[in-house]
Amino acid sequence: MYIVNNTVSPVGADGQELVSHGTAAFPLVCYDCEYTDIALPWHWHDELEVSVVMEGAMTFAVGGEKYTLRPGEGLFVNSGVLHAGQNAGVSPCRVHSFVFHPRLVGGDPGSVFWQDYLSPLLAARSMEGVALRPDVPWQREVLENFQRADAAIREEPTGYPFLVRERVSWLMYLVSAHQLTRPQPSEKAQRDARRVKIMLQYIQAHYADNITVEQIARSASISASECLRCFHATIGAAPIQYVKQLRVQQAAVLLATTDRKIADIGAQCGFQETSYFSKVFRTLQGCSPSEYRRRLG
Repeated sequence: MYIVNNTVSPVGADGQELVSHGTAAFPLVCYDCEYTDIALPWHWHDELEVSVVMEGAMTFAVGGEKYTLRPGEGLFVNSGVLHAGQNAGVSPCRVHSFVFHPRLVGGDPGSVFWQDYLSPLLAARSMEGVALRPDVPWQREVLENFQRADAAIREEPTGYPFLVRERVSWLMYLVSAHQLTRPQPSEKAQRDARRVKIMLQYIQAHYADNITVEQIARSASISASECLRCFHATIGAAPIQYVKQLRVQQAAVLLATTDRKIADIGAQCGFQETSYFSKVFRTLQGCSPSEYRRRLG
C-alpha cells in the first residue's frame, strides 16, 4: 500500500491501467493526483475505485454519465467500467483515489461478504458509476469512511491496515446497500462498450503509427461507420480525435519528464511533422510544446 503523485495514469495495450494497484498482501493503493491541463484518459481496471476531490473541480465521465465534482464530493467506479476525467476549472484539481481489488473486503469468493454483497454489486450495470455527495446521508457516510481510511494511510498508526480495511469494507457495504434503481444500460450500450475496449486496445498499440478509422474498425470486426457510432455513443469523441488526444497526452508526459528534443517527442508519439505536432498540441493544450515545457520550469 503506497501513495503516488502523478498526472496521467499509465494505460496498457487494452486500455487497462498498467499500474499494479497494491500488492497480493494488501490489494489497495491510494493515489494523490493533481490535474491541470492533462486529462485522465479513458481507461478501465478490474479493481473498484473511490475518488474524492480535495481541491478544484473535476468532471468524470463514467457509465454514460458525466459528473462535475467539487471539494468534498466523490465518485464510485465499478469493476471493468470505462471512465475518464478532466479538470473542470482554471486552477489545479487535486484528487485522492482508492483503487482496490474486491477481495480486500470480500475475501474468498465463497464467503458471505462476496456472495451477498460484492457479487450483486459487481454484476449491477446500473451501478457503473455513482457520484457521492455529502448532502445525501448514506453518501456522506461513504465519504466520511473514505476520509478516515485516507488519514490512516497517511498517518500509519499501529495496526492501520486493519483500520483501512474496516473503513473501506463499510463504505462498500453502504454502496452495495444503496444500489440505484435507474435502468440497466441497454444491451446495445453494453455491446458498444465491449467494442470500444477492443478498439482502445488497437489504438493503444498503434497510436504512434499512421492509423485510420478503417483499421480501428477492423480490430473490432465492424464497419467504419459503426466504429464512429460506437465511439460517439460511448466516449463522446471520434476515434481519430481520441488518437490525437492520446498522442498529445503521451507527448505532454515526455515533455514533462525528459529533456528530449520536441521534434523527437512528436515523432515518437505519432506526429511526423513538427509543425503539425505543434498545431495539434496548441489546439488541445492551449500552448505550444515548447511553451508547455517552459511552464513546467
